[in-house]
Amino acid sequence: MDNSSYNYGVCGVYCGQCPRGNGRVSHFAGELKRLIDIVRFEFLKNIPGTPFDFDNFRKGLEWFHQYGDCTCPQEKCPFGYGKCAQEKGLESCLECQEYLTCEKLKYIRETYPFVIDAYHHVQKAGLEKHLEKEKERAKAGVCMMVHLQRKCCKSIEIPPPPWLEENK
Repeated sequence: MDNSSYNYGVCGVYCGQCPRGNGRVSHFAGELKRLIDIVRFEFLKNIPGTPFDFDNFRKGLEWFHQYGDCTCPQEKCPFGYGKCAQEKGLESCLECQEYLTCEKLKYIRETYPFVIDAYHHVQKAGLEKHLEKEKERAKAGVCMMVHLQRKCCKSIEIPPPPWLEENK
């Protein structure tokens, strides 16, 4: 199978449903940086008490615009997943009988528990059929964002801008 025709990570996560894998992180970071530059928010640097460093915020957006997307489908996994799958002649860790107990993939199973269902589907139907199904689900709008939001997002208290506090 040619990796370029599929948008999947060797670890078992279908990248086409992930905001890093489908390019949304890079796109929206670039768009926010562009809007901030157009509206010229750099005036925040001159307001005492602004609760963040504007220059570092902008650098962060630039970094996410350039490097925020996952490169697993195009290159080797930056996290080292799949080396043993490659040594075993497998295209994906999902094909490995040790997937459910592999210590290297513990983080993937805990962060993306739906990969366990993916593993069982691959064992029954094969990798090609599984990837076809995931590609169709991605086209239909299935996105892992809902899962990630429930699992990872934490509420934080954001202080109001200093100029609003002065009027109280």
